[in-house]
Amino acid sequence: MTTPLAAAAAGLGTGLSLIVAIGAQNAYVLRQGIRREHVTPIVAICAASDAALIAAGIGGLGALVRSMPTVVTAIAWIGAAFLVTYGLLAARRAWRQQDHLAAEGTGEKSLRTAVLTCLALTWLNPHVYLDTVLLLGTVGNSYGSMHWYFALGAVTGSVLWFSGLGFGARRLGNVLARPKAWRVLDGIIAVTMITLGVAMVARS
Repeated sequence: MTTPLAAAAAGLGTGLSLIVAIGAQNAYVLRQGIRREHVTPIVAICAASDAALIAAGIGGLGALVRSMPTVVTAIAWIGAAFLVTYGLLAARRAWRQQDHLAAEGTGEKSLRTAVLTCLALTWLNPHVYLDTVLLLGTVGNSYGSMHWYFALGAVTGSVLWFSGLGFGARRLGNVLARPKAWRVLDGIIAVTMITLGVAMVARS
């Protein structure tokens, strides 16, 4: 018989296996963490969004979404357009070596802009729904009466990951203090986001 602890541990492991990957959201959190710009609200938004989506999946929304393929396709196209656009902006930053790209945040990106960007990267990304709502929801519900313990474990994994990524990135501040290092980082972000966007269109 599955115990609450075992279900929570399974949720933790499954959740981490899905979110610990190079993606649009993680790349953005990493960049904000290195720049030390609005890290706390960004981490909070990512963790809270994951918690809401995981709860929705465990609560049965996953099955409902699977019955509406048109909605999934529409989300894929919108998300792809956003990712490609953001990737092109990152590519432009990489091409233009600008002096203000320093590890310490310059305050040029307002809290409102940072929050809206984070929300868009989170909620316009179809992979978020596939991973949290559909996949975690399906796996979690297989634990029967222990499904909410599974959800608790998955949410814990999300909080740990984004906190570590956002606040731990500060240790890279000295390494990325030079504009050339930022060009490399923005280049990686550009390739990652454009690739994800194109892949979404190809699969839709």
